[in-house]
Amino acid sequence: MTKVDPLIESSWKMVLADEFNKEYFLELKSFLLEEKKTYRVFPPGKLIFNAFDHTPFDRVKVVLLGQDPYHGAEQAHGLCFSVPEGVPKPPSLVNILKELKSDLGYDEPLHGNLTKWADQGVLLLNATLTVRENQAGSHQNHGWETFTDAAIKQLSERREGLIFILWGNYAIAKKALIDTSRHAILSSVHPSPLSAHRGFFGCRHFSQVNNLLRQHGVEEIDWRL
Repeated sequence: MTKVDPLIESSWKMVLADEFNKEYFLELKSFLLEEKKTYRVFPPGKLIFNAFDHTPFDRVKVVLLGQDPYHGAEQAHGLCFSVPEGVPKPPSLVNILKELKSDLGYDEPLHGNLTKWADQGVLLLNATLTVRENQAGSHQNHGWETFTDAAIKQLSERREGLIFILWGNYAIAKKALIDTSRHAILSSVHPSPLSAHRGFFGCRHFSQVNNLLRQHGVEEIDWRL
């Protein structure tokens, strides 16, 4: 197989260099090439690594973990829970923005584009970075999770004082990758309408993040959109 040279932000490219030529990643690339022959795959290729591109390795302050990209047309743009402006907000995102308003008093924005958070150091990372149109979870267990787990491990091992936000059982399972003596973890049930009323609403994670950053002398996140 040929060498992989991904279009990803330079600091992440260096940190994750060993991953790109491991067998699983080469197989993942082949899988994606085959998928694209038959199906629409989201997000577009240039946005697959969007989370990394907006939040370089040394600028990460907070890691918010999602599971899978949105699988509807125009929704996914490489940032977990986020949609481009002009695209209706999915239910989980609606609940995230309700909690933001409850926690910090900010008016709910008209759009659901979270790029502003990413540009301030919130790594909006899905465990799986691609999906087949209208088929949720269709690209799970093809190698992406190995890659994103490696990214989490690198952050845990090479950075100090990060805040990991884990919503839902899938994200909470990633706690095993994180050195809790060096980093903080905030967890709750998922913001999905199926579970949000069981502890997501009222978790106040946005204000908790800023309290923790302030304690470390780190500039807080402006969560307003």
